[in-house]
Amino acid sequence: MSGEIYLDNAATTAPDPAVVQAMLRALTEEYGNPSSLHRKGLGAERLVTSAREAVARTLGVSPEEIVFTSGGTESNALALRGIAARARGRHLVTTAIEHSSVLTPLQRLAAGGFELTVLPVDRSGRVSPDAVAGALRPDTALVSVMAVNNEIGTIQPLAEIGALLRRHAAGGRVVIFHVDAVQAWGKIALRPREWLVDLMSLSGHKVHGPKGSGALYVRRGLDLAPLLGGGGQERGVRPGTENVPGIAGLGAAARLIVEHGDAADRMRALRDRLRAGLAGIADVRVNTPDEGAAPHILNVSFAGVRGETLLHRLEMDGIYTSTGSACHAHDPTPSHVLLAIGLTPELAGSSLRFSLSRATTPEQIDTAIAAVTRAVADLRTLVP
Repeated sequence: MSGEIYLDNAATTAPDPAVVQAMLRALTEEYGNPSSLHRKGLGAERLVTSAREAVARTLGVSPEEIVFTSGGTESNALALRGIAARARGRHLVTTAIEHSSVLTPLQRLAAGGFELTVLPVDRSGRVSPDAVAGALRPDTALVSVMAVNNEIGTIQPLAEIGALLRRHAAGGRVVIFHVDAVQAWGKIALRPREWLVDLMSLSGHKVHGPKGSGALYVRRGLDLAPLLGGGGQERGVRPGTENVPGIAGLGAAARLIVEHGDAADRMRALRDRLRAGLAGIADVRVNTPDEGAAPHILNVSFAGVRGETLLHRLEMDGIYTSTGSACHAHDPTPSHVLLAIGLTPELAGSSLRFSLSRATTPEQIDTAIAAVTRAVADLRTLVP
């Protein structure tokens, strides 16, 4: 459809042409196995090495600390289960608004004998560092807190949490700090070393890279158990022949993050423009906090209108949004994130998430505001 306005970039982004070209080269030219010793294998290995360097550069870490995975879900599972397999402590800590790819592995670990503390958040969706400190016990093995919430965009106080975990470790009680940074990569500066983060998960398709590609930052010296058995690829942490086209595309996407260093500022200005326009509609609640939120996400509740109905109405105008996490798009239950910040089930069910990319334009934002305003007015006339 011509004139499409895609505002569902938190679900996935369009692959950048440079990413497609990098993948095409890996598929048609450097198609060897990176473990092979001949020229074709060495060519593929160079692509993997270059991508590892590019991803590491975006985090300010060493390339040797980057492990390639199939995406954010695997990165989270590898981090959480990989630490649990080595941990002596049996206590885990997380927040109520984590993505299901974090909550599900932790819940399964809890069913298998671990104890899990799930911390509440405030009405902005932010966890208090004091609450994290209060949850720590002598047997706490791991704390997992996301960098940016995927539904409302709240940025968590990672530096403060890292510092308090370091103070806890000073008493001889080391706690591993994992951060799901899937929605943060390319949107805010990520500095795991400065924040004393041990593990950080990334995904390619949220930053104009390919689906099925991701990475996990593993702090040097950290003992992480692999989920799979097999060869010694990725230093034995993630065995299996590397997905060279996906990795090459991920590396290209990482290089573009550096190249488009001003993208976050432009997205923030457009998000604020969208916020101001939608705030003019009667009986709306903006769920994304005014301050301390990522630049690309705006979550809004439209009282009296079902979010899914509004989504499909906007789709008729060529405007694509979402009702929340794409992983739960077919789940009729209200968002656990919106419930955690105090929304009623009815108001949570009337919410839409608008998410931008560096390709979003001011004209698209203005068109979307006008379309949402019309659609909400029309739909409300149908509801007594």
